[in-house]
Amino acid sequence: MSVIHCSNKDLHLAYIRNESVTTVMLSQKINGFLNTPPLWSNEQFGMEQFVFPYIDQRTFKARSIPDNRRLGHQMEFIFKQLLDQCNAYELMVYNLPIKDGKRTIGEIDFILNEVTSQKLVHVELTYKFYIINPEISEPVHRLMGPNKRDMFFTKMEKIKNEQFPLLHSPQGSAALKLLGMDHQYISHKACFKAQLFAPYGSEKVGIRPLNKACIVGYWLHFDTFNTVEFNAYQFYIPFKAEWPMAPHSRVEWSTHFEILMDLNLRMLKENAPMVWIKKADATIEKCFVVWW
Repeated sequence: MSVIHCSNKDLHLAYIRNESVTTVMLSQKINGFLNTPPLWSNEQFGMEQFVFPYIDQRTFKARSIPDNRRLGHQMEFIFKQLLDQCNAYELMVYNLPIKDGKRTIGEIDFILNEVTSQKLVHVELTYKFYIINPEISEPVHRLMGPNKRDMFFTKMEKIKNEQFPLLHSPQGSAALKLLGMDHQYISHKACFKAQLFAPYGSEKVGIRPLNKACIVGYWLHFDTFNTVEFNAYQFYIPFKAEWPMAPHSRVEWSTHFEILMDLNLRMLKENAPMVWIKKADATIEKCFVVWW
């Protein structure tokens, strides 16, 4: 996989030259998408993982992403523009709503034509941030959103039992027929990327058969964060649009005392934010601080 590089030095030079920081941030966001590993390899849970094609960075031209889109929709837009500029697939369908009368019953993310085989593949894209809860015995049930409102197992079951079969429903097959496609000849794959966060201080976390390379940081309770252990560090709470990016130093850092005021308000609202932590040796860690 080829990666669109955008280093901290690039950000620094952009600031010095007063260039568009938005362009640099876009490159970092695309880089974050490409560098996020798939949550599993090959086939698991009755779903085959989509292998992202090679992207030639020499010819790739990034297009701006509307800021008012939710993060999931931004990832879909990145996925689309990457595929638009690769030679392995031809994009046939993008965000096709399936209706039953006037009611929308679902949406097809992508249908691609594989150029070499001329076979159609339906791809459901998912990009998630999960914490790993070691108190749950089954690995596939351990992954949950930092606010405990989003479960990996539930999402996986929805893709397999609702989103894939949507193409073969009377409404789905009729919509595809209008586009000249036969639902019987379309295979299904999941492009399921995730950033995982292990419990703070844990050395080994079992998530087999899931991909341990997805672990990029840790999570901790607010009471743990509110200790002298973190006093000497600097902190930044990224906007959600920045979550996929690798942490960098060109942000406005806060002290532990300053960040506690912001975090306390978020805890009261039952909102678990991502936090970048800059240590004395300039290393930057990524974590979630949870309210529960």
